[in-house]
Amino acid sequence: MNLNRRSLWMAGIGVAAAAGGAGLAWWRYQPDEVQTEAEASFWDLRFEGPHGEVVTLADWRGKPLLVNFWATWCPPCVEELPLLNAFYRDNAARGWQVLGLAVDQPSAVRSFLQKLPLAFPVGMAGLAGTELSRTLGNPTGGLPYTVVLGSNGRVLHRKIGKVSAAELAQWAQLV
Repeated sequence: MNLNRRSLWMAGIGVAAAAGGAGLAWWRYQPDEVQTEAEASFWDLRFEGPHGEVVTLADWRGKPLLVNFWATWCPPCVEELPLLNAFYRDNAARGWQVLGLAVDQPSAVRSFLQKLPLAFPVGMAGLAGTELSRTLGNPTGGLPYTVVLGSNGRVLHRKIGKVSAAELAQWAQLV
């Protein structure tokens, strides 16, 4: 009888732990119809561009947006920029916007963009860009990091590491 009670007690703990884990997973990865505070406040952000221009995210609200966090000192970031540039050129007519947020020094970004001009806007996020990427689902703050937001302003996809042409083609079909 003592063994039976112990088994029931352990089973109860197991069920409670599973329920707690499921609740935590639901809370952390909320359903798509619930916009997070980070997603909502994202659209209020403004950045300085590499040449002093203002980059305002509210200008793109209501359109699908691909945001790429990158740095000039990050080889995978530099490797994927031409691919992102091609994505923008191929999909801008369909409403797609692309924004590069440089987690870098403005002088390094300006110098880099002279060598590799980009068709899409770049915002100078600096070191604060790492924290912003974390609020948008990048727990380690690693680069490159890409977030795809739908025209409803909600995060549809997150990608830590270099994006592929296949992923971009799949995301392009979201519009």
